[in-house]
Amino acid sequence: MTTPQEKAAAARKAAEDAARVAAEAMAAAEAAEQEAAASSAAAATEGESAAAAGESGVASTESATQRPPAEPGSTGAAAKIAEGYAFSGPVLELGTVMVDGVADPGARVRIPLRMMNRHGLVAGATGTGKTKTLQGIAEHLSRAGVPVVMADVKGDLSGLSEPGADTEKIRARAAETGATDWAPGTFPTEFVSLGTGGIGVPIRATITSFGPILLSKVLGLNDTQESTLGLIFHWADQRGLALLDLKDLRAVITHLTSPEGKEDLKGIGGVSSQTAGVILRSLVNLEADGGDTFFGEPELDPADLLRTAGGLGVITLFELGQQAARPALFSTFLMWVLADLFQTLPEVGDVDKPKLVFIFDEAHLLFAEASKAFLQQVEQTVKLIRSKGVGVFFCTQLRTDIPNPVLSQLGARVQHALRAFTPDDQKALAKTVRTYPKSSVYDLEEALTSLGTGEAIVTVLSETGAPTPVAWTEVAPPRSLMDTIGEEAIESKALSSALYGKYGQSVDRESAYEMLLASVAAAEPAPESAPAPGRSTSQEQDSAAERIMANPAVKSFLRSAASAAGREISRSIFGTRRR
Repeated sequence: MTTPQEKAAAARKAAEDAARVAAEAMAAAEAAEQEAAASSAAAATEGESAAAAGESGVASTESATQRPPAEPGSTGAAAKIAEGYAFSGPVLELGTVMVDGVADPGARVRIPLRMMNRHGLVAGATGTGKTKTLQGIAEHLSRAGVPVVMADVKGDLSGLSEPGADTEKIRARAAETGATDWAPGTFPTEFVSLGTGGIGVPIRATITSFGPILLSKVLGLNDTQESTLGLIFHWADQRGLALLDLKDLRAVITHLTSPEGKEDLKGIGGVSSQTAGVILRSLVNLEADGGDTFFGEPELDPADLLRTAGGLGVITLFELGQQAARPALFSTFLMWVLADLFQTLPEVGDVDKPKLVFIFDEAHLLFAEASKAFLQQVEQTVKLIRSKGVGVFFCTQLRTDIPNPVLSQLGARVQHALRAFTPDDQKALAKTVRTYPKSSVYDLEEALTSLGTGEAIVTVLSETGAPTPVAWTEVAPPRSLMDTIGEEAIESKALSSALYGKYGQSVDRESAYEMLLASVAAAEPAPESAPAPGRSTSQEQDSAAERIMANPAVKSFLRSAASAAGREISRSIFGTRRR
């Protein structure tokens, strides 16, 4: 029988054994936790080293040891996004990936140079940094030897011709965005103006070359009036009447609406004199707004836009000139230039770098109140001109400013901040989000309204044509001056340009206006007068007829009319003249 003393001793021993087991278990748990922590730290270090090594292989100017540490949790996501922008060929550097408000200089965002002819969109509210993004893109293209054509509606891009300010703030921004080789620089720039009223080299187009569809957009004609204008162009083309400036087209319409031209008007195909009269009044209004300074000769040669200087692509800046009252004329003219390039450039297919990149600023002006025929032609041009080696970028405030058939052709998307103050803004925001690939890192709807100045949501096409991951990007600063150089400096550079000698002076050669005047003069009977001594009346009449027929303008008009069937002008996209 166990005594109480023995029971107490046994209980004490069991308690000691339990305490010893508990202590051992606690020690084992602590050791396991330490081992797990050490393993996690080693894995994180290994991941960072691998990401840095991968970045070193893509951008030779940076080494893994130069990457600054990022906040916990941001480095892995930024590096993963950057993997989608690690291309093997030449690239345009946009900036660096941001996650949770932190930019990772090693996580670069790029556009493959060979994909720049797949077009793009730069959008965002006023003051969000769109213009500086365009400036940076133009600089990179120029450095790659690619010419650029840009609309400089406000004159903000003239700083491309002067070196940028070298300040601590810009240097810090360059470091944050991975631009370790940043230094102030200049780029070959041509300043041209729409018509003769601007401060740049005057650039013109002939009415015949411009075509009825683009001219209808400028004049604000409806579909019926646009169709009528097309028939008027056809009539003039058949008769070899060159429409070089506004007075030529006015002379043709005046003739068709006059008693002498009634039969010609009937022969066109049921064109009403009232509709022709509306078009004539629209032409008069355009002339009053200064449009007559744009239409004429010498006409722009597209080859002058495809130049390089010292290995750098020449950047041609188009300024509005005196056409501020008709901004639609400005954007429509740029569309004519693009259509002209489409007709003159040969097919090249896929190339390592584009022959030219065309940037439409204020693109909403191009599509506002446009006819169905105009929109179809824009869509066709954007779709097909890629095979000519030309890239097209549209810049506007809202993605909804671009028609869906055109938007679907734009491979690169650089979206600066949006403002969602109204129900319409909210709808535009929702539509914009739907055009981007899904992201597991960002809430795009929130991100698009939270972007800072100089930040953008980016996705582009990879070298294989697949969309890259969505990247919240801090955009690198331009190397050139981020300000205007002033009108005097622009005018001075324009006057010293080689293009000024070619386009500086207007030329008014024989065209429809002179031909129609000569035909009227030939049809009028000569005034009767007393015969001179020794000469009969019939001799006087023969002499007058000979003088009229000897008139070079009459001869030219009759030759044109006689051979009209074989000399009808061939027209292509937008009804523009085929060169």
